[in-house]
Amino acid sequence: MAQSGALFYGDNLDVMRRHVPDESVDLVYLDPPFNSNANYNVLFAEQDGSRSAAQVKAFGDTWRWDKAAAVAFEEVVEAGGETSKAMQAFRKLIGPSNMLAYLSMMAPRLVELRRVLKPEGSIYLHCDPTASHYLKLLMDSVFGGDRFLNEVIWFYKTGGASKRYWSRKHDSILFYSKTGKWRFSAQKEKSYLMHKYGFSNVKIEEDEGGAFTWVNARDVWDIPALRGNQPETLGYPTQKPVALLKRIIEGSCPEDGVVLDPFCGCGTTIDAAQRLGRRWIGIDITHLATNLIKNRLLDKFGEVDFSVVGEPTTLTDAKQLAGEDRYQFQSWALGLVGARTADQRKGPDEGVDGRLYFHEKAGGKTREVVISVKSGTTGVGHVRELRGVVEREEAELGLLITLRKPTPKMRAEAATAGYYRSGSEGAGAWGKHPRLQILTVAELLDGRRIDMPPLMGTLKFPAAPPKRRIHLDKPLFNNLPDVPNLDELLSIS
Repeated sequence: MAQSGALFYGDNLDVMRRHVPDESVDLVYLDPPFNSNANYNVLFAEQDGSRSAAQVKAFGDTWRWDKAAAVAFEEVVEAGGETSKAMQAFRKLIGPSNMLAYLSMMAPRLVELRRVLKPEGSIYLHCDPTASHYLKLLMDSVFGGDRFLNEVIWFYKTGGASKRYWSRKHDSILFYSKTGKWRFSAQKEKSYLMHKYGFSNVKIEEDEGGAFTWVNARDVWDIPALRGNQPETLGYPTQKPVALLKRIIEGSCPEDGVVLDPFCGCGTTIDAAQRLGRRWIGIDITHLATNLIKNRLLDKFGEVDFSVVGEPTTLTDAKQLAGEDRYQFQSWALGLVGARTADQRKGPDEGVDGRLYFHEKAGGKTREVVISVKSGTTGVGHVRELRGVVEREEAELGLLITLRKPTPKMRAEAATAGYYRSGSEGAGAWGKHPRLQILTVAELLDGRRIDMPPLMGTLKFPAAPPKRRIHLDKPLFNNLPDVPNLDELLSIS
């Protein structure tokens, strides 16, 4: 049976070049990270160190003109062709700015995306008005101006209004095909009527919004944006609604097709593709994203069969990741036990790096495991701290994940916390579970798991293949393994 998808951790440019075959993808959707709230003064600032600290902080997690961006620009220009001409023109127009850095990073990725698309395939590039006009010119240079099909406007009603200009309430989605023959299936949407009389030639229906009829969707989509109180909301800052991705996938990907999202973030594209029975490829450069996607699939679909490629599979790999980025290590370690990263929007973590929820029976009380992750030296104090957190949070269990081997004193201190006894809701046999537990990364990699009542669903992952080292100009944990290529992973014909 073919797997549903393949989830890659790493730089999408490297992943696509090494693992995605030519003409193997039916649909690409991408929503590249870009600071839409950044001021143009930041985007086009002179790169002479004159930017304020606040500006640097505002743009710190997005694109910046630096040595890496300059190298990317030079590589694109030296490759020649229409994209080279476009990038040279951008350099003359906007200079060595953060916007040019953004375009320099996007250009080679768009070239790779065109390569992996099937002849009948298409691409949807999601952007906001800050960069859409530049990206449209760049897309013209990569795909050809005659391959432009639509600029879809995603209109949404969100809070807030400006008194200085028209309130900004839309994104642009640039729709291009690879060739002159592309797949497209018109989608229907509700058109609400002021009254239901005088329309004898169309079928009129009613719902809580009033009388409506179904019409072919146009290039302005009124799809509600996510709000904080909706079940679909995960707290990811750039999360898009599943309804938006379902429309794109149903419109441009055949039922047996493959969808690729090279900036998959919190996994909305993957969620929508899984719901619609399409196969998928997701790529992201953060373990926060890959961990979030695993949990999202578990929550929505229960058992899902897919490959995870590029994550640490040995203790040596884990130590390397911890040395390079302890926050990435933390997200990855939480993923080993299927836990969610603690919600940092609520303030400091106060000793909680992650949480795992479980129910002893369907519809029963929501119970919790609080988790602390340590990549450095650990001692008895960390165990005592975790015990205090368990009591404060009124959690059933506490778990300390350590990179280093715990001391006997740490084990003894954990044992003094006693046991959590399951089965009080009459769901199966009673069980005793140590209230405080310590698991090392080595133990987790060997398959050991938390001693706790079973979760309602499980994720199914294939065994990790051997790893092969690669070298990058900029140090980054991106050592992707040699895996069967995607025609084997997804049974692509």
